[in-house]
Amino acid sequence: MGKDKTTKSDCLIREQPVTYEDYANLPDDGIRYEINDGRLEAMTPSPNALHQLVLQEIEYRMRQNCARDYVIFLAPIDLILSEIEVRQPDIAMIHRDRLSIITKRGIEGPPNLVVEVLSPFSAKRDRQQKLHVYAKYLIPEYWIVDINNELLEQYVLTDQQYELLEVYQENEPVHSGKLPCLSFTMREIMDSIPDLPNF
Repeated sequence: MGKDKTTKSDCLIREQPVTYEDYANLPDDGIRYEINDGRLEAMTPSPNALHQLVLQEIEYRMRQNCARDYVIFLAPIDLILSEIEVRQPDIAMIHRDRLSIITKRGIEGPPNLVVEVLSPFSAKRDRQQKLHVYAKYLIPEYWIVDINNELLEQYVLTDQQYELLEVYQENEPVHSGKLPCLSFTMREIMDSIPDLPNF
């Protein structure tokens, strides 16, 4: 019984770098983890209700407009970029002509688009660490959704690094040259969220 409680700590101390195999064999303690360049990182605390509602609204519009051409995944799903780089993006979109990257382990290769919805505990990771990692592994497009400021930042891969192509607010239609099926506004997303009296 004691062994299960210390396995993750033991893994962090003794198994450097942590690989996907180490990660897959960890006991389930209810905490989501990512592997950042061989380091196991806990994704705590869990996203709050507003984060989840915004995520669901974006995914709903993606599914409405893009399901014929794309498969859309919501977290948690493992995005295995290498044996020492495993992420769990909030949303991953994969074109149906690339379904071979979907395996029993998760997504093994760069999706066409990844989306991260910022939370107070993930902002630094999403804006700095993941911006670098997703570019390094050649994910063509990366969106960061900032709920507090009600905006969406669109990053597009150019010469193996991301360029901030556009910042969408209010009624500006979000669109992508690489994913033409996408079309919604941040105002539509935010207006769809019920009033939460305790936020």
